[in-house]
Amino acid sequence: MSIGLIAILFLIGFVGSFLSGMLGIGGAIINYPMLLYIPALTGVAVYTEHEVSGIIAIQVFVATLSGVITLRKDKIIHVPLVMYMGSAIIVGSFIGGYGGKFLSGHVINIVYAVLATIAAVMMLIPKKGLEDRPVSDVTFNRFLAAGSALLVGAASGLVGAGGAFILVPIMLLVLKIPTRMTIASSLAITFISSIGSVAGKLLAGHIPFWPSIVIVIASLLAAPIGVKLGKRTNPHVLQAVLASLIVLTTIKIWTDVF
Repeated sequence: MSIGLIAILFLIGFVGSFLSGMLGIGGAIINYPMLLYIPALTGVAVYTEHEVSGIIAIQVFVATLSGVITLRKDKIIHVPLVMYMGSAIIVGSFIGGYGGKFLSGHVINIVYAVLATIAAVMMLIPKKGLEDRPVSDVTFNRFLAAGSALLVGAASGLVGAGGAFILVPIMLLVLKIPTRMTIASSLAITFISSIGSVAGKLLAGHIPFWPSIVIVIASLLAAPIGVKLGKRTNPHVLQAVLASLIVLTTIKIWTDVF
């Protein structure tokens, strides 16, 4: 790989993983379009949709693991929620991660665009009364949590994502989980999901080795920084940033699909 390609991949991985830690997402919502378009536009490399989804799977795995380790002492991860959603999402993500080999790159782009659109709509719906509640006081519908996680895992696994960019609005809007708890718990759930995605992509042969290594190094450096900043940021600001990123990305992907 050239120095220029290494620098671009590192920058993409750093930005995506920083946002991953800050917003409780795996970074795929940002890194998928960046990896698909920026290397090609700068002339340093061209990656197919399958290769991008493989790199993303690795990046999400490392970024979310790093974020969970950073948050482990804060006691804001809802363990029962993680267990129910995590056990369902890993099954779905493996199915999607491996099943992506049977779909064209154009179809994978459409799946990504649909997921991002759903997430964008949900993030723009007002959410009230979700803040400042201890973990012990937060309850949720177990069947709804597991069922939604299974579906999200299968769909997001196709693009190598952990699914956090759509899990976060589901947890906020449908399951009524407080924002900071959602961010922390979604990192743990997305980490579990990424295990299935990585396994599926490895079996499908869609993970380029050296680009993934560069992304991993960037993720290890950036994710903890994002987590620390996120803990100091107003929850409403975090929601607004995530919503803006999802909307902008959705517009870009749909523009290219058509």
